[in-house]
Amino acid sequence: MPVTLSTRHMLGKMVSHYHTRGAIALAAVVLILLVAVALRRHVFVRATKPTGPHIVRIANSPGMQFFSSRFSPDGNRVAFSSFGDACCNLDIYVKQIGVDKTLRLTTDPAKDESPVWSPDGRYIAFWRHGEGEHTIYVVPSMGGPERKLLTSSGHFADDASMDWALNGKYLVYVGNEPNERIFLLTVDNPKDNRPLTTSPGLQAAGYLPRFSPDGQKVAFVRYAETRDICVAPTSGGEAKRLTFDDAFIYGLDWTSDGTYIVFVSDREGAKPRLWRVSASGGQPEPMSLVTDIEGEFALSHDGRRLAYTKWEWNSNLWRYEVLHRANESAPPTKLIASEGYNGSPRFSPDGKSVAFLSSRSGSSQIWVCSSDGSNPRQLTYFEARSACCPRWSPDGRAITFQVPFATDGTDIYVVNAEGGQPRRLETGPSRVAAPSWSRDGKWIYFGSNRSGAWQVWKVPSSGGRAVQVTKKGGTGGLESPDGKAFYYAKGRSARGLWKVATSGGDEAQVLPQPRASLFDVWGVARDGIYFFNDETDAVELYSFSTRQITRLAKPEKRGGDVALSPDGRWVLFGQVDADVSHLVLADELH
Repeated sequence: MPVTLSTRHMLGKMVSHYHTRGAIALAAVVLILLVAVALRRHVFVRATKPTGPHIVRIANSPGMQFFSSRFSPDGNRVAFSSFGDACCNLDIYVKQIGVDKTLRLTTDPAKDESPVWSPDGRYIAFWRHGEGEHTIYVVPSMGGPERKLLTSSGHFADDASMDWALNGKYLVYVGNEPNERIFLLTVDNPKDNRPLTTSPGLQAAGYLPRFSPDGQKVAFVRYAETRDICVAPTSGGEAKRLTFDDAFIYGLDWTSDGTYIVFVSDREGAKPRLWRVSASGGQPEPMSLVTDIEGEFALSHDGRRLAYTKWEWNSNLWRYEVLHRANESAPPTKLIASEGYNGSPRFSPDGKSVAFLSSRSGSSQIWVCSSDGSNPRQLTYFEARSACCPRWSPDGRAITFQVPFATDGTDIYVVNAEGGQPRRLETGPSRVAAPSWSRDGKWIYFGSNRSGAWQVWKVPSSGGRAVQVTKKGGTGGLESPDGKAFYYAKGRSARGLWKVATSGGDEAQVLPQPRASLFDVWGVARDGIYFFNDETDAVELYSFSTRQITRLAKPEKRGGDVALSPDGRWVLFGQVDADVSHLVLADELH
């Protein structure tokens, strides 16, 4: 049929109509696809976006160790103390977040630590610990000459630190031992230097002092009788106790609004974690912001950033032969090793076995092995708490130990050396520490604050009424091999060892060393007292007969815990074989 003009016109309209509908349909399909992609991308982003803080390493240098990090007021820089790449000279450094270069502020051979920023960010105050002299300096945060504020003498605690009030007027710091009081220092007039509190009921002896954001209060950890968080007004007066755990506090800081105090503690378990407690008091609450924080930390002023040190740490037990050595320079050998911590060794009375602590199972528990390190086996299995301080009974059939930081007090247990269910020893409602056996096996000694001050007590090993042993202070000790004398330490800060006759009488100081309140760094043998001297970094022996001190062994690396075999032939000592740290930033906190 011939196509007329009108037919072509109609066909053209039909084609145009279908072209238009096709374009519309195609556009609709494209629009649907774009929307679907956008929705999928939105859902994917929402599903994959981390709900927690963004965590990155902000300082990571081989051989460099990081301590006492603090944020600048704007939160963009971190000051910290470090041994540096070359090791062994603790100095102050500053790191700009997001910038690779690290600025070293101090180079003095003495220990420089505890840096804290001025409120305007222009200066950093820090402690310099030299031989018998301790000085607070101020240095420009971009580098420059140092200015001395205060010098003090005596021995200072290892965990002493300080803080700078946001009004810029005051520094708060921990004084020297044995009191370790907390002081307020006027920056522009260093002669104006006064104790934070003189309250007889709650003395401000402690560490980790931190100003509240408004500068009206100072939070600190008090350890005169217990280790708990307290808050004291800067104007003076009674300090208020906020926690009642007697658990070790590794770090603390205020939230930006001053409502809470955030702290790291192992108050309810073997692994330290973040907690917070209201500044007005109340029950501490666990926090899940960061799960691998185990030490001191710092919060930025706006509360959105947290800096902390993450450690890769391993401690093992080494053995050194001290008698009948064919080769006087024979090196020590690694005897008991695993990932994590191995320490607190104690030889059995016959010398054939060793009880020790190990975290290889996930938390610190009591283990026993043969004296050559073979056949290790686990004795305790506490799920949420760690065990510590194992001591053998005189017949070698049982081990007493403590489980610290219980909510209702530290517990003392006895477990069969072959295994079995531990038996809790009833000691009464008080904090207790450092259990040990009498030589006849009838008593277990322990430190306790039941009388209001720490003294050594003893309780029948089968159970019964406790009897007080010391009168002038004591936290734990050991009987002599002949059972005639009791040797003991006096407290967390007090160095030295004392003794008193088991039959009673006056006490007498035996040694000015060691820091004996660390219960695993000393012991009593037939011939004398062996101990780790943290001033010489060596295992030494004080002879009962000559009253002289001789060296038994010197760890190649940082050591601590020690044990001497009953025949005096072998020394076991703990040694830190791996100790690497990274400065870590948790950003975008909510």
